Amino acid sequence: ALTFLLGAVFSGIAGYFGMNVAVKANVRTAQAAKSSLDKSLRIAFSAGTVNGMLIVGLGLLGVSIIYIASYLLFIPQGPDAVANVATDVLVGFGFGACLLALFMRVGGGIYTKAADVGADLVGKVEKGIPEDDPRNPATIADNVGDNVGDCAGMGADVFESYAVTIVAAMILGGVVFGLKGVVFPLLVRSAAILSAIFGTFFVKAKKGEHPMGPINRGFMIANLSAGFFFLVFAYFLFGDLRVFAAAATGLVATQLIAFITEYYTSVKKKPVQGIALASKTGAGTNIITGIAVGMESTVASVLVVAATIFFGYYFMGYYGIALAGMGMLATTGIIMSMDTYGPIADNASGIGEMAKMDKKARKIMASLDAVGNTTKALTKGFAISSAAVAAVSLFSTYFEQTNLSSINISIPNVFIGLLLGGAIPFIFSSMTIKAVGRAAFLIVEEVRRQFKEMPGIMKGTTKPQYAKIVDITTEAALKELILPAVIVVSAPVLVGILFGLEALGGFLAGAILSSQLLAVFMCNSGGAWDNAKKLIEDGLYGGKGTPTHAAAVVGDTVGDPLKDTAGPALNPMVKIINIISLLFAAFWAARH
Repeated sequence: ALTFLLGAVFSGIAGYFGMNVAVKANVRTAQAAKSSLDKSLRIAFSAGTVNGMLIVGLGLLGVSIIYIASYLLFIPQGPDAVANVATDVLVGFGFGACLLALFMRVGGGIYTKAADVGADLVGKVEKGIPEDDPRNPATIADNVGDNVGDCAGMGADVFESYAVTIVAAMILGGVVFGLKGVVFPLLVRSAAILSAIFGTFFVKAKKGEHPMGPINRGFMIANLSAGFFFLVFAYFLFGDLRVFAAAATGLVATQLIAFITEYYTSVKKKPVQGIALASKTGAGTNIITGIAVGMESTVASVLVVAATIFFGYYFMGYYGIALAGMGMLATTGIIMSMDTYGPIADNASGIGEMAKMDKKARKIMASLDAVGNTTKALTKGFAISSAAVAAVSLFSTYFEQTNLSSINISIPNVFIGLLLGGAIPFIFSSMTIKAVGRAAFLIVEEVRRQFKEMPGIMKGTTKPQYAKIVDITTEAALKELILPAVIVVSAPVLVGILFGLEALGGFLAGAILSSQLLAVFMCNSGGAWDNAKKLIEDGLYGGKGTPTHAAAVVGDTVGDPLKDTAGPALNPMVKIINIISLLFAAFWAARH
């Protein structure tokens, strides 16, 4: 219970401070855009770095506190007793982190996208006013939502992925290698924090360089230096380079995922340009092309995840899979820097629009914002893929806990479990998307009412009632997150009671598979629709105010709840299902 509380509190702190940092940095980023692109980029990225380092620091601190407490209390019984106790109570820490991340992800996602969709539908489509125009009553709620969803939600999400991969690696390491298998994940994660800090020093834009260049450079350098630390610790602690090879598999996977996600969501690549071209013939072709792009992107991402699991297992068995997951999140510090940079750049662009800053500064902020969309898509790609590998690590841990050597899908109960597990991400996504639709409906009605009853808003003589929209959005988000959370927590327990532990194993496999495919599809198609709209707003095919732009706005509106609500929320969902199954298996074993 204490470790559960610790996990929940640390997850909440990660989300809260991430949001706080972003709010303080966006005004400074907008101001710096008056000077140069490099100055503005460095302020936004440095603020993101503060958030990134806080998350990895909290993750490592939480796990270390539990390990040290276990060591002090149980060392008289020998190192194996320490390893057993620490790994048992770490499951509670992971559960606390996951549960709070789910609330922040779902609640934050509903808030941010309801406000965004409401602002776009009335402001852009009906009234023809630009994004972040102060005349739009939903514009403040929209800007607040960027921080709630992409800072608080993502911060808590990546924190629990970071914590869960350490937990899985320590549990499996304790089973296979005893105490040194438990200590190794802590050591490499500590060294990887230094690698992430080192990488951030290289995020400096040269004159005329695209902002994505320095971000990619910093990320690659952080990955290479983390690989060096993995090699050193693997050699001196185990004398076995297979441990290094398993962890390095995860590092390679992050680079490949970065490449794949950038290809499918960047304005400079064919998929996004294809969606922009399809917008010329209307919203229908825009949406059809976007769906096709999202579906295609899932194949490449799944191949990377499959290869990561294969090589991790090939080198070190189940422990290798957990190490590969750790490798994927080794440079979490810089990954979160990239993520928090996104909403900071987005809000800075909004502030520039509202403050009517000069054209040069707004152009700089628009380019930073477009890159922010790609970095947000990149970090969602990392979060999804690392969640899948973390879930497989926990799945392996489930086998250790239940003493099952395999599950036989020819047994009807197991196959039923597999089908039910595959269905859970769909019903969960349906609920979150419907929630965005219901909340957006309320916002659209309120925005229309304000425009109708207060004609001075469009002339700029009357101030809109921004607070009314914020209240509606907050209330709707809090109300709508309860039912999805209840389903996620109760489903594995019901399957375990009705069909047994082997069927629950099938349930986990189905949930991992369908959540991975769905999440990648939703996040990449949403990111591609968003950047196709940005491409048209920058002047392609006639620019703003044309039928092509209106079609792209519709596509972006469809993609919004997919990429920022339903898709990312599947990450904590699948890990909660795994952790509850672990806790249920331990409870079941104690009773039978």
